[in-house]
Amino acid sequence: MESTKKESYFVFMNYDPEYERLRADKAKKATNELDSYLSRKHDELLASALEPGSYNKTLSLVIVDGFSVEITDEQAKMLRSAKGVRLVEKNQELS
Repeated sequence: MESTKKESYFVFMNYDPEYERLRADKAKKATNELDSYLSRKHDELLASALEPGSYNKTLSLVIVDGFSVEITDEQAKMLRSAKGVRLVEKNQELS
């Protein structure tokens, strides 16, 4: 039986030339565009790979093309095979 317990995962994306272009542009307008671009890109990936309402994206990362999302282990497996995804890793607290 698959676990339905949701845990925090980090998802990192493959190389994206548009991300690199926006990141290289230091203008304030480009910074806002980068934030919007990544948020939309990450939301679209989740919507295409997982059932609506079955996950909770907690943040998009700008310094790297990635995001944090609360999902089940089974959903993490699905995201690992999604187009454009480089790595899906469970967030682990260090003691």
